[in-house]
Amino acid sequence: MASSPVAPGVAIEETAQLIAAAKVGGTPVYNRHAERLGTVEDVMLDKQSGRVAYAVMSFGGFLGIGERYHPLPWSKLRYDVDLGGYVVDLDRDQLQGAPSYASSEEIDWTDRQWGQRVSDYYGVSPHWAQVP
Repeated sequence: MASSPVAPGVAIEETAQLIAAAKVGGTPVYNRHAERLGTVEDVMLDKQSGRVAYAVMSFGGFLGIGERYHPLPWSKLRYDVDLGGYVVDLDRDQLQGAPSYASSEEIDWTDRQWGQRVSDYYGVSPHWAQVP
């Protein structure tokens, strides 16, 4: 087991079903044709339910210039062991039209209208409306 960089002595364990949030960042995201779309930069957790609400994926740009961040509803991702990354049923054109933001923009994660827009775009219920 590796030690956590955040809390010394706390084990980071990865199993077939569980992964530490610190290990999700940097994981590649592919489309259904195994073409790399981007990278998970972070995850957003719902404090009340404890569930992952979004994977924030970097997409587009070149060498970080023009790159945008896309909050993908966690329910849209599935992990593919063979690829070593997450797969989404989206293509580049769909991502280009998706709700996103630049690194220089401030996002109000409490804005339910914005969250609803993200959920509507991907055809899922918003994370706050999902039944445990």
